Amino acid sequence: MNYEEKLQNVTVLGAAGKMGSGILLLTSMEMADMSLKTENKDKEYIIYALDISQMALSGLMKYIQAQLVKAAEKKINLLRSLYEDRSDLVDNAEIIDQYVKDVMNIIRPVTSLESAYESNIIFEAASENPNLKIKLFSQINENSKTEPWFFTNTSSIPIGYLDKEAKLDGRVLGVHFYNPPAVQKLVEVIRAENSKPELSEFVSKFIKNMRKIEVPSYDFAGFIGNGHFMRDALYGMSVVENLIKDFSFPEAVYMVNKVTQDFMIRPMGIFQLIDYVGIDVCQFIMNVMHPYVKDENIHSPLLDKMMKIGVKGGQNFDGSQKDGFLKYEKGRLSAVYDIDKKQYVNLEELAEKCDAKLGKLPESHLPWKAVVGNRNKEAVLSGYFSGLQKENSLGAKMAVEYLKKSKAIGEKLVSDKVAFSAEDVNTVLLTGFFHAYGPINNFIN
Repeated sequence: MNYEEKLQNVTVLGAAGKMGSGILLLTSMEMADMSLKTENKDKEYIIYALDISQMALSGLMKYIQAQLVKAAEKKINLLRSLYEDRSDLVDNAEIIDQYVKDVMNIIRPVTSLESAYESNIIFEAASENPNLKIKLFSQINENSKTEPWFFTNTSSIPIGYLDKEAKLDGRVLGVHFYNPPAVQKLVEVIRAENSKPELSEFVSKFIKNMRKIEVPSYDFAGFIGNGHFMRDALYGMSVVENLIKDFSFPEAVYMVNKVTQDFMIRPMGIFQLIDYVGIDVCQFIMNVMHPYVKDENIHSPLLDKMMKIGVKGGQNFDGSQKDGFLKYEKGRLSAVYDIDKKQYVNLEELAEKCDAKLGKLPESHLPWKAVVGNRNKEAVLSGYFSGLQKENSLGAKMAVEYLKKSKAIGEKLVSDKVAFSAEDVNTVLLTGFFHAYGPINNFIN
């Protein structure tokens, strides 16, 4: 069965979630594009959007339809060629409307797992819970008529473990899209020792057709992205623990977040990133990784405390940010959580004192937005970090030490055979996390 035949019947598990909705959008468009080719017009293409809530599925279909209009506008030239035999479609609006209808006709919103039993491909984007994934995979595998291929969007669970427990015989591959899948260019691909090579060949073609970037990772819990992020976050929280000897908890969090964003020229500070992903999600990922890492303690008592209090971060269904270590008003940081008093402290009460303690940013500093797309980025960063190392302020010293730690984490991912190369580590951080530079660099001596 070739690429196009495999894509004739697909199921997306967890289709109404953040990741599943994006995977559904991308896959349904790829299927529709194939169905519009002359040689495929007599073939039927079906993609089951499977989730447990009918209400969530109704919202999903509205989301998909709105996103299809935007996507169709961007690919209008391709659509003109696909509909060239349709003399009734003249202007762009008619072509876009027809394309949206054609894609929507492929999608079948369902709540029953039995719908997946005839699918050739299963994209899984359920919650990051190994027991749930194994249960779903096992049930489909035991009842399927097609010996399907399973592509799991897990960001941390070893693929070999899922393969063994669900008895999939190598028909599973880690295909980790980054959030949101429709926008993010990066896809981490994790092949277990037993994964069949034809799955990798299929996925490589699929990713290429999506115009995304494929980065391979060894099958080790956390892979490259979370392998770096979780350790980076743990280091940030350890710096907070050291700072609270001289500062309050909100002050320490504010300072570390500012250093990791402004002094280190990142798109967001480390605590803002933890909130974005979700404190609960970060804790769960660390719990998954912990048993597999023998020489480090991948665990955070601070995240445990926040979870016990009930402060979880994460995002609302509309994409707005929930409060976590930081409070957000209209998308902007407004306060920092005080874990002792269990209330938020406004930035106005923290900023003046903390900024004075951290010291001024070097004169050569540019914000992330001005650096990330700069044609002379390497020279700009080299000059900035060279100057930063000469500064004697607390903020500069914290940033330099943090950068050294970030680089060491990246290098260890390579030496521990989590990443294939330093370039792969850098690509993941540059593409998946939108950093302006990779952690493995020569900017800091």
